[in-house]
Amino acid sequence: MHIHILGICGTFMGSLAVLAKELGHRVTGSDANVYPPMSTQLQAQGIELMQGYEPAHMEPAPDLVVIGNALSRGNPAVEYVLNKGLPYVSGPQWLADHVLQGRWVLAAAGTHGKTTTSSMLAWVLEHAGMSPGFLIGGVPQNFGVSARLGGTPFFVVEADEYDSAFFDKRSKFVHYRPRTAILNNLEFDHADIFPDLAAIERQFHHLVRTIPGEGLVIHPESETALKRVIGMGCWTPVQTTGTGGQWQARLLSEDGSRFEVLFDGAAQGVVEWELAGQHNVANALACLAAARHVGVVPELGIAALAAFKSVKRRMEKVAEVKGVTLYDDFAHHPTAIATTLDGLRKRVGDAPVIAVIEPRSNSMKLGAHRDGLPDSVTQADHVFWYAPPNLGWDLAATVASSTVPTQVCDSLESIIEGVKAIATPGTQVVIMSNGGFGGLHGKLAKALED
Repeated sequence: MHIHILGICGTFMGSLAVLAKELGHRVTGSDANVYPPMSTQLQAQGIELMQGYEPAHMEPAPDLVVIGNALSRGNPAVEYVLNKGLPYVSGPQWLADHVLQGRWVLAAAGTHGKTTTSSMLAWVLEHAGMSPGFLIGGVPQNFGVSARLGGTPFFVVEADEYDSAFFDKRSKFVHYRPRTAILNNLEFDHADIFPDLAAIERQFHHLVRTIPGEGLVIHPESETALKRVIGMGCWTPVQTTGTGGQWQARLLSEDGSRFEVLFDGAAQGVVEWELAGQHNVANALACLAAARHVGVVPELGIAALAAFKSVKRRMEKVAEVKGVTLYDDFAHHPTAIATTLDGLRKRVGDAPVIAVIEPRSNSMKLGAHRDGLPDSVTQADHVFWYAPPNLGWDLAATVASSTVPTQVCDSLESIIEGVKAIATPGTQVVIMSNGGFGGLHGKLAKALED
């Protein structure tokens, strides 16, 4: 079968392409922006990529068109599909019908940490010899690919609350029907499709409605929004994590790189790993709870975490030039920015930390999170904000109240010059964006080298 994917370089759609190819289909795809890491992964899999949304990309007609949720009516490719009467489907629906049917699905949902937690869980199952399939919105470094079918009934999926397609406004995750569900946390996000937090809670309730009575729901004890979701109705056993929960961590190092795991008050072992930050400790507890549900004893899960290598673009060290370390990070929400910088600060102590941030997500572009931005960067020593001319709101006025030395730049060149002027050996530079950021990482490394 020839499947053509519209929006193929999105993290979810690119992963879908990998699975379709593994199932033996001929897969092609087009996207407005073709950029790594997804483009390089797809090309390595022999998937043909096309730039832009030309109707000519679908001649001769494919057998099926999978339409990503970034595309809407008026897009030339979408209009062509509808006018020609080509068969089409949403990505989540295709995944549910062709990959997840009949499998034990383990889903990681929540505002933050989905990619890391699902990667962690896939690795723990792999380490235990369970050869899981997975689809993750990023590239886990332990696997080098973002998706695979796997060799057993177990399938780990990053379960996103974003909508499915222009013709299906349900959250992606309602298609997945998990048996084991991690609900990591819940805050307001995706302001382009949700009016308020209550609307997102309603979608999470729809997810909970699909989890069988023999399944398991895992969530942090401290998350009030998730408690409201469970309060709307839950027909499944629940395990809780964090302070006051059944799964707890006792920190043995301030940065979270060493901690003891407790389940129902009994010590299970000590995690020593490469990651840092309280958020990753929380992710680990949820992961161990989910793995135990499919038969992985905590001791084995803890051993796996010691060898876990995180995900590309999650505090990924991309260069070290003349003593200056550059990281690539995906953070695009004030909470994620704050927890990432806090983890780095606890790891590097007094070393200078520079944050370079592009407010690029749809919610950011709408200004939905702007009130939280000034306080999100308090652990940095200097912050460069990127404000492209088309941002649509006054970023400079928003961050003017920040207690941290701040520069708002309208070009990559001015960011590079600014960082170059203050970076000294030992400086840690975190570049935060949920897109390619115009190749800033490589350009900045080259500028520091020169």
